[in-house]
Amino acid sequence: MSPRTRVYLGDDHAIVLDGLRRLLASDDGFEVIGEATDGAQVLNAPLDVCDILLLDLSLPRFGGMEVLRRLRPKYPNLKFVILSMYPADQYAARLLAEGASAYVSKNTRSEELLATLRRVASGRLASAPEGEPRPQGSLPHASLTAREYQVFTLVCEGLKPTDIAAQLDLSISTVSNHMAAIKTKLSVDSVAGIITYAHRAGIID
Repeated sequence: MSPRTRVYLGDDHAIVLDGLRRLLASDDGFEVIGEATDGAQVLNAPLDVCDILLLDLSLPRFGGMEVLRRLRPKYPNLKFVILSMYPADQYAARLLAEGASAYVSKNTRSEELLATLRRVASGRLASAPEGEPRPQGSLPHASLTAREYQVFTLVCEGLKPTDIAAQLDLSISTVSNHMAAIKTKLSVDSVAGIITYAHRAGIID
């Protein structure tokens, strides 16, 4: 009998964690070995005994993108599957470029999520099950650097500069510099302008 794929869960919604736990328990190929409800807990988890980290993009304290950036060098054999409420064409390309093995929308059917996890466990990269993300080269936010994009997504989630600085372990002045660059690249002059752009681009509802 083949060994089961060991999965660690990171999501801040109890109902989602319960659903994922039940789904994986229904398949003999997987074993849930732990779970966390915020990014700080994930960063301190014993992930050396884990094969896949199934991670929500919008975790409190440290978001999924920051967790991915911090843990990839520490666990080079760990596979990251990002689970998110946002459609693939908004974030998948950026997260796959950062080293995630797959990006899965929370609208995905259970069978498709399991299929994605099986592909990742077998060593194959997978985008979201609904298909390859559409190229965004012509959109202004595609020109943001990796760090600027992190700040951009946190601004879109409603975080203030002080909260962003704490989450990304940056100084307030560094966050301010990133925000200034973001405003320039998006051709806006305020945080409200960033949010308006994100709505217009379909990044947030």
